[in-house]
Amino acid sequence: MKVFIVSVPLFDARMAVQAYRLRDRSGETTMGLASGDFRRVSESLLSPGLDLIEQMGVEPFALDKPLFVNANALQLLTGFPLHIDLEPRRLVCTLPGDTNITANLLSRCRMLKERGYLIALDGFPPDGLASRLLPLADYIILNCQDSYFDTWYRLAEKLGSVRVVVDAVPDRATFDRLSVGSNALFSGDFYNRPITAGTSRLSPVKMNALQLLNMVNTEDFELQDIARIIERDPYLTISLLRFINNGPLRRRNKVESIMSAVAILGQREVRRWATVAISVGLAEDRPGEITKLSLVRAKFAENLARAFGLGVFSHHLFMVGLFSLLDIILEKPMAEALAEVAVDNRVRQALLDRTGELAQVMELIYVYERADWDAVSFMLIRAGVTVDQLSAAFVDAMGWYHDLLHSIDEEEAAAEADHPAVSAGAK
Repeated sequence: MKVFIVSVPLFDARMAVQAYRLRDRSGETTMGLASGDFRRVSESLLSPGLDLIEQMGVEPFALDKPLFVNANALQLLTGFPLHIDLEPRRLVCTLPGDTNITANLLSRCRMLKERGYLIALDGFPPDGLASRLLPLADYIILNCQDSYFDTWYRLAEKLGSVRVVVDAVPDRATFDRLSVGSNALFSGDFYNRPITAGTSRLSPVKMNALQLLNMVNTEDFELQDIARIIERDPYLTISLLRFINNGPLRRRNKVESIMSAVAILGQREVRRWATVAISVGLAEDRPGEITKLSLVRAKFAENLARAFGLGVFSHHLFMVGLFSLLDIILEKPMAEALAEVAVDNRVRQALLDRTGELAQVMELIYVYERADWDAVSFMLIRAGVTVDQLSAAFVDAMGWYHDLLHSIDEEEAAAEADHPAVSAGAK
């Protein structure tokens, strides 16, 4: 499985994810260089991530949203995406804006539109509004850091039938400026940028959750103390009972008390439940993608532990990934956010100073998320990690997150059926 692949969220003006964009490249290509003309031709005919999409489906990469997939004229003319068993409206065929337009290509695009596929142009066509592809496009992707962005943005908004996707939005201030009254979609680092100033007073609910998180991350803790903290928080109570009654440790007889629940689970499983459940709960008032990114980073980092010779620190790497957005979740600088939780010094060093043996794994993950494949290739060579190891670690993390979502949905459905009034009050 030699492929670099990641899906990037596209937000609307309300910070709700409306679609994802697939960024991929063949792992056979190192530092952007392919060996031999045959490989270059084969890569122009195939999208390296599509085999993986066919195997796993769209959901692990885009949940229930449309997925933008890069394509070129040759791929469309030779059958893409008709050979893929996907619902047409879930796939947005993304062509370069400067694609050479031929009669055959126009005919193929019209046929795809008739069958329900969506089309996007990555960049404004060189011939502007006179382009013959524009009337067939559902989206046009514009890089907000391009010198001609403002001109293209105004022209695209005049089209009406085309929705703009603003790419490479660097920060929240730029997003706030561009999103006012806009129907565009936005991608970039603006939603997960580190917070460097200001503090936010924590709500009592978050303080209670952090107290529990601190306790379960100590080497040895008393289950009775854990039960007392959980009992005073309705969210934690419901989450724990759902986990033990409807999750992987499902029992024939339902557990009715918190103390009996934590006793059945024991320290290890309580720590496992609390780490994920509390992190999800803490991020509920942040964009949903923050929760997803934290959890995927956590599993991705844990999966890479052995490849980096850090197998003994796999749990620490999980925590580094999970807390990598803690400043955003708690709305305060990372140093202050980490002061709220009990973490190992290695975790603190990796997140605050970006130094130490755990930091190199996270640096690779940060670059991977940005789809900077040349930098990824260089870091793999330097660390002695193979493309196969990296790909397997990421794909497993995406599958793990997808399965986690399904288990949460099943738990909520079961809780709704058993206790409709309690479940409604918890939402």
